[in-house]
Amino acid sequence: MERLTRAKLTRALNTFLLSMALLIAMAIIASGVPAYAEEEKGAHHAKEEAAPAPANEEAASIPPEGTAGPDNASVSVVFSAFNRYIFRGYEVSTHSMVFQPSITLSYMGFSANVWSNIDTHEQATQNFIPDNPGGASYNEVDIKLSYTRSWGLFSLTGGYVYYGVKYANKTQEVFMAAALDMITKPVLTVYRDFDSFPGTYFNLAFSHSVPLPMIMKDMTLDLGACFGYMDGSSGYWHTYEAASTAGGTDAYTGKKYSAFHDGMLSLGVTIPIVNNLTVQPVAMYTFPLSHDASRMVNGVSYNPNGALDQNFIYGLNLTYNF
Repeated sequence: MERLTRAKLTRALNTFLLSMALLIAMAIIASGVPAYAEEEKGAHHAKEEAAPAPANEEAASIPPEGTAGPDNASVSVVFSAFNRYIFRGYEVSTHSMVFQPSITLSYMGFSANVWSNIDTHEQATQNFIPDNPGGASYNEVDIKLSYTRSWGLFSLTGGYVYYGVKYANKTQEVFMAAALDMITKPVLTVYRDFDSFPGTYFNLAFSHSVPLPMIMKDMTLDLGACFGYMDGSSGYWHTYEAASTAGGTDAYTGKKYSAFHDGMLSLGVTIPIVNNLTVQPVAMYTFPLSHDASRMVNGVSYNPNGALDQNFIYGLNLTYNF
């Protein structure tokens, strides 16, 4: 793997530090005191790294050693609507409303989630080839199975994800996430695709929810940020080489794609409607983390999945827990 140049590493670190500074500054301005969010409660899918999770006004309690989760079953139903669908920085839809219903069942640390995407007007992007151009398509159903165990402030989650997509080859991943129950809620997740697109994706995510009791009880301001690194490890991930370069072929025959990949900043407001029902308007900004992630070679994406660009996503999550 080619070493990152000093300039690339500096750009990535500067982006990271600036993003975190903005996130922490917003939290300090809005609150001045830490508030701890409940995890994955009504969060927009975008593959675990997209929107901040809403919080209750009170801080989450610290679980006892070796806790595997409550012994009562719970169900969470989420209906999301957004102006586009972005996955790990890749633009999977554009200029089209998408609906993303999901349901999660949890019991004693075990969790099963089914998530889907409905694109109301499929249009091609450099990252996406529609299966029904110009029309509506129910083009993705994902299944995630996981188990979480906690030791005080620290927890580990391991699991499996099946991506049932129409616009690309179906694929599978296993993942492991390590989380700390503290201010900014840091979570480091490692995903390993072992099927159609072998490679490893690392994601470092932060979230913070600030109670807004002066406006409404249980209302929160939800902040989030995440940063990804992609390390392709199969023939699919070869990068584009121009014929004008030494040994170039005007084809995807270069070194495997490995780079600081995508970043995201998000802002939401969780508003309680009735018992167990909340609505969360949310806005997200995604951007490439390095030159290689956004690089074009003679008009062709250096990254075999298409170059990343800046995107603004907005919409809402409607969540019911029972």
